[in-house]
Amino acid sequence: MPPKSLQTGQSSQPAQMNKKRKADPKAQKFYAVRAGFKPGVYLSYAKCQEQTTGFPNALFRAFENREDAEAYAAGKYVPSATDGEEKFYAIARGREPGIYTDWESASLVLKGSKAPKFKKFPTRAEAVEYIRAHGDEAAQDAILDDLDDGVGPPTKKSRKSAPKEDSNVTKVWTDGSSRGNGKLGASAGVGVYFGESDPRNISERLRGELQTNQRAELTAILRALESVPVKQSMRIHSDSRYCISCVTEWYVGWGNNGWKTKTREDVKNKDLVIAIRAKIDERDEAGAKTYFQYVKGHSTDIGNNAADELATQGAMKGLK
Repeated sequence: MPPKSLQTGQSSQPAQMNKKRKADPKAQKFYAVRAGFKPGVYLSYAKCQEQTTGFPNALFRAFENREDAEAYAAGKYVPSATDGEEKFYAIARGREPGIYTDWESASLVLKGSKAPKFKKFPTRAEAVEYIRAHGDEAAQDAILDDLDDGVGPPTKKSRKSAPKEDSNVTKVWTDGSSRGNGKLGASAGVGVYFGESDPRNISERLRGELQTNQRAELTAILRALESVPVKQSMRIHSDSRYCISCVTEWYVGWGNNGWKTKTREDVKNKDLVIAIRAKIDERDEAGAKTYFQYVKGHSTDIGNNAADELATQGAMKGLK
């Protein structure tokens, strides 16, 4: 997993600094601050922290010699010990969202962004999954247009020449509802909304003994996947961060851990997560992409409100 610093907008170098200090604690280090309250070169990490802690998208690195440190602080490119390692920086929210293969480029488009969201991954596939789960529409458009060779976002020219999204990606909203969720006698419903009076819209009672909101939400996603041709790309809008994370991120660790949580408990709703991933993998193999877009529930999103209404109606229906 990427270091915590990459999730807060700071350089990933502190982890490398710590390793170097342990290896040779007597060696003088030069801490270069490129973006901070006062850019420059400092002789202690504490002084470096004074200039970077609390500074949005701070950039800093440690060097063995002053020359490299001064070059970095001045904005010049200075190779690092890890430059030969392949890595992918997924920018889900920022000025120019997309996937980048070097931190220098990624940091430049993050600079000045309000509340950016990004993370480093060892593989492109993981970076794509991260954007699927957390990216705004601009980020998902970026990987849609530039998925095959995608290093960074599409150029302005390719954005203009790309076909309109509506003609290439089917939009659908999903939701689940459970009356008396978590209580004996609860009844849950599934809602899938493609558009007003669309024959593909779904409002049905959740099947099975467990009538929970989470199972209803996941079932709605599964029903949406079943309703769209396997070769048709689609974007699923959901107000459940839990469901989106389940099928785009967490399932990897669960699968590697024998479908156990970190506390060695059985993963809840395993059957639905596996079924959804099977559908997504099938669509990937067919050349279609499945994107997830988080939307705020019970807000101004018309599609989400419609899916919620369908789910509520479904919860009141009797099982056939």
